[in-house]
Amino acid sequence: MGDKRGAPAPSPQQARAQASAITSGKSVPETGVSPTSQLRTLFDQPRLSPGQRRIAQYLIEHITEAAFLSITDLAERAGVSQPSVTRFAAAVGFSGYPALREKLQAIALGALSGGPVAAEENGANELQSAVDAEIDNLENLRRDFADPDQLIDVGRKLSQSTPLTILGLRISASLAEYFAYAARRIHPDVRLVTRGGSVAYDALLQSREAGGTWVLAFSMPRHAQETLTAVRVARSAGLRVALVTDLALGPVADTADVVFSTGTGSRLVFDSYAAPGVMAAALLQAMTDADPERTQARLEDYEQISDQHQFFLRD
Repeated sequence: MGDKRGAPAPSPQQARAQASAITSGKSVPETGVSPTSQLRTLFDQPRLSPGQRRIAQYLIEHITEAAFLSITDLAERAGVSQPSVTRFAAAVGFSGYPALREKLQAIALGALSGGPVAAEENGANELQSAVDAEIDNLENLRRDFADPDQLIDVGRKLSQSTPLTILGLRISASLAEYFAYAARRIHPDVRLVTRGGSVAYDALLQSREAGGTWVLAFSMPRHAQETLTAVRVARSAGLRVALVTDLALGPVADTADVVFSTGTGSRLVFDSYAAPGVMAAALLQAMTDADPERTQARLEDYEQISDQHQFFLRD
């Protein structure tokens, strides 16, 4: 129903675009920075070797247990040598493993005293445990969103890149397809790449030749070698890469310009992507906020076309 002057009422999607703009600046997090985020910040400064990244990832995934391990036990569980653990401690800025472990214990104890941390669920079945793990991922993401400035900045850059290329190979294709489908409602030229090899290379090179400046890539486990190769091709062509992944460390993250790291659910046979899905939606929101006039005009045009051709059922 329109207003008194006959203007059509906004569609639910248009109304959401108008009402949900992201506010820049840091808010006060209710429960502090998540343990995962603290560890990613701690370990993401130097360029770590593959063995050191293995140690970092083990600590991120098992912080409440790993923080209290001896150097021998940590080396065994991470599948590295004891000297590797010592070198890792030095690489991330500590005088040795005892100093690193003291820091890890402070993070672990803070998590245990005040927030949802992966723990043994009381009487939960496998499906409930999977949901609980995803709730933890979303809680961590909520803490990360306490400072949305980087997300706002990248959303603006993605909005300005014409064309904008979205890359997702193998199992990551589903997230890329979701993002591209929605982005096409608010961006004039979105190019989706879900096939690797020379097909991906052609698409990336053509995007750069057409004036594109950014690629948004998704890399979920198991991380595909062809994703790493495609990201390297994009960078070598002069494109910048924003990456949504579950790992802040690793070769794909090292190659990207900007990394948005979120946890994935790994309690079931196949991973679930609640937090990466919310991250994708947040980036879309940042794109809509970057150019609200274009967003509104494109959504209005799409609503007219969808009504004319009856794309959707009337609920």
